[in-house]
Amino acid sequence: MAEQTTALKNDAACGTKPAPPCTLVIFGAGGDLTKRLLMPSLYNLAGAGLLPAGFSILGVDHNDGTDEGLRDTLTKTLEAFSKDPTSEFHADHIDPKSWGFIRERLHYLKGDFEKPETFAAIKAKVTGNAVFYCAVAARFFGTIVDGLGQAGLLKQEGDSFRRVVIEKPFGSDLASARELNARILKQGDESQFFRIDHFLGKETVQSIMAFRFANGLLEPVWRREYIDSIQITAAETVGVEERGGFYEPTGALRDMVPNHMFQLLCMVGMEPPNSFDAEAVRTEKAKLAEAVRPIPPEDAVRGQYAAGTSEGRDVPAYRDEPHVAKDSVTETYIALKLHIENWRWAGVPFYIRTGKRMTGRRTEIAVLFKPAPFKMFEETPTADLGPTVMRILIDPDHGVSTEFNVKVPGPQMKIGRVRSGFRYKDFFADTPNVGYETLLYDCMTGDATLFQRADNIEAGWAAVDPLLKGWPQADVTFYPAGSTGPKEADELLARDGRHWLGLDGETD
Repeated sequence: MAEQTTALKNDAACGTKPAPPCTLVIFGAGGDLTKRLLMPSLYNLAGAGLLPAGFSILGVDHNDGTDEGLRDTLTKTLEAFSKDPTSEFHADHIDPKSWGFIRERLHYLKGDFEKPETFAAIKAKVTGNAVFYCAVAARFFGTIVDGLGQAGLLKQEGDSFRRVVIEKPFGSDLASARELNARILKQGDESQFFRIDHFLGKETVQSIMAFRFANGLLEPVWRREYIDSIQITAAETVGVEERGGFYEPTGALRDMVPNHMFQLLCMVGMEPPNSFDAEAVRTEKAKLAEAVRPIPPEDAVRGQYAAGTSEGRDVPAYRDEPHVAKDSVTETYIALKLHIENWRWAGVPFYIRTGKRMTGRRTEIAVLFKPAPFKMFEETPTADLGPTVMRILIDPDHGVSTEFNVKVPGPQMKIGRVRSGFRYKDFFADTPNVGYETLLYDCMTGDATLFQRADNIEAGWAAVDPLLKGWPQADVTFYPAGSTGPKEADELLARDGRHWLGLDGETD
């Protein structure tokens, strides 16, 4: 942990300036998101010296509470996370100085998000710069923004800024996303709204642009003439467990595809922006999302996990999880084939899969290159030819792995497969990160590069809208917990003469 703290502090030493003074108002201060992700991220930012002396936090929730009560609760929670190896908070102890910086700036306000007096009370406490964070259920997003706007809390006077962070899911389909965008934009300017996706807080995801555009070896071949197909995977070994109440009306498609998976798609497929200015980057991402052809039902597979064995233990079927209907047809797995209608990617299929209770935990982008045009080794009886595959590893490993063909040493011409690659931790200091640090810092500094714009959000929903409209009567297919998913997903690629890469890092 000492090495990690030193590495983070090097950010400030290397020229990263602290964020400007501001008040962070968190709606949903007693919720899981605040405890599990926001507080650890703020703690890490404080340890890095990236929060200013004039920083304060106002937690708003509907329960009775006090400043000291909130401070004690969050202190105990953070200490518990430091002892839990499964938590996102990768620290073996709490640094008193870093947490003391956050603790002494915590304040509490009891309030109903639907009552104007709550926002009047906030206005009495907040002056100057402010960031309003909606760490609440999606049904409150529009209500909170309305309350902020009607109370005058979004008016930016002089050099002061007022910004709103909105979590996912941003809408539940194209119509509701458009409605929510129209609703919030009545209260403020697009530049004030930061639609957050924590996938973009992952260092490896942010590095995709540098990986693609800073290497002359890659950019010339990152196109249809040289790439056969691209697979984007986000596989989890965990089940729905206690989140059945949320997951039942949501499902894997709404939960993952228009946001997380499409952000990965945009990063790997977008055209090079003319600069790293936020609007230049977001414009190219939006153009890529808008080029995705609406997905027909025949290019999609819905799956739901049945009982099985996961990580050496028996686990129940989705329908037997708490708060899940016994006849549920909610999907816990989705596989899609996407077509992008632009010059760079015409004819290159993009395959996306994401699911729970799978055989391995793995988030990656795999680029499969076309074979060499002159196949001189086809006649070699012992040949083990395979495609050149480049994997951008996002979770749990962070790095890049490339598999390609070489000659096996010996008197015969025999082809073998080798791997070359790197892990970020072998070259760079491992910094404490739960995925929100960069996003919170960027919001406070006004850098919207890693946040979704309205047109990007709506383009993602437009691509999956035919599925949402065509699925209510469809039956879901089943796969055993601890497997790679339903056989129908394998058939989706098999009809194109392709197959999914292994979740263990193997090509087959």
